[in-house]
Amino acid sequence: MKKSLQARANPLAQTQHQLDWLSKGPFASGELPTFEKQLSDHQLPPLRPKKLEILQLNMGYMCNQVCAHCHVDAGPDRKEKMSRPLLEKCLSILEQTDVHTLDLTGGAPEMHPDFRWFVAQAKQSGVQDLIVRSNLTILRANEHYKTLPAFFAEQGVHVVSSLPFYKKEKTDRQRGDGVFNQSIEALKVLNQMGYGQTDSGLQLDLVYNPAGAFLPADQAALEQDFKSALEKDHGIVFNKLLAITNLPISRFLEYLIASENYEDYMQTLVEAFNPATAAQVMCTNTLSVRWDGALFDCDFNQMLDLAVDSRVRQLADFDLDTLQDRPIRVSQHCYGCTAGSGSSCQGTVA
Repeated sequence: MKKSLQARANPLAQTQHQLDWLSKGPFASGELPTFEKQLSDHQLPPLRPKKLEILQLNMGYMCNQVCAHCHVDAGPDRKEKMSRPLLEKCLSILEQTDVHTLDLTGGAPEMHPDFRWFVAQAKQSGVQDLIVRSNLTILRANEHYKTLPAFFAEQGVHVVSSLPFYKKEKTDRQRGDGVFNQSIEALKVLNQMGYGQTDSGLQLDLVYNPAGAFLPADQAALEQDFKSALEKDHGIVFNKLLAITNLPISRFLEYLIASENYEDYMQTLVEAFNPATAAQVMCTNTLSVRWDGALFDCDFNQMLDLAVDSRVRQLADFDLDTLQDRPIRVSQHCYGCTAGSGSSCQGTVA
């Protein structure tokens, strides 16, 4: 772990450290196929973009939490944030393309100083689905943030909320002491605003990530368990549960290495490879934008600094035709998106 902690102080060293781990172990010895070979062995073509439908913006890495499995390595000490000119460029892209979904993430995107201005402007641009990925506890942090549920409802924001489990112990173990109770309080306020209620038009989805080195259970079954437990114990309702596989990058990779689970977990992902998921993975219809305007095929590539394979690599130079004509960059972490029922920021894909 010493090497890992040293790497974190230098972002370039950290990403290289992750890439080194992803290319070693069972892959280096030839025991397991690379992701490219897996596609070829199943007579699947290399991944390429389809129609661009989702623009996902990482507005910055600042967060009020430090979660054990955060693939962004976010926290209160992170100062990176997207500039106003880049946010204005995003608005221009929404108006000039057929992108129907704007997906705001972080860190805690709500902590960006231009967050409310940007959300209001994006809604005026006519975007069909504006997603805010909230950790919930930020909605209870102080009086400024406590007014966000009302703002979300006013703007018709689609709230996607992180909740590792419907029980306190598992949630607090992954996210920190007190997180579960604060999350429940935030969900109750969102329900009061109409979120998750029948015919309100206000969408509230929850995100489940496994707490350890294993794949998520069936998404539909998990959703029923979450809905039953949260309504029975807390009177909370929501629309959908999104089950997302933990990818072997950032803090989760560190956990796998420290717990000596890395090779077993990678073997699990490879053995669970599902060819039916490959055509539906999120990198085929999504473009990920880092806080500094750099472009990536997905937010996981963003964390590994695997920029798009195109001469257009910055938001300021955005050209849709050029970007659509690129190959998608893959590595061993891509097995996480194709294992079992598949995984994306919108939940399972097959």
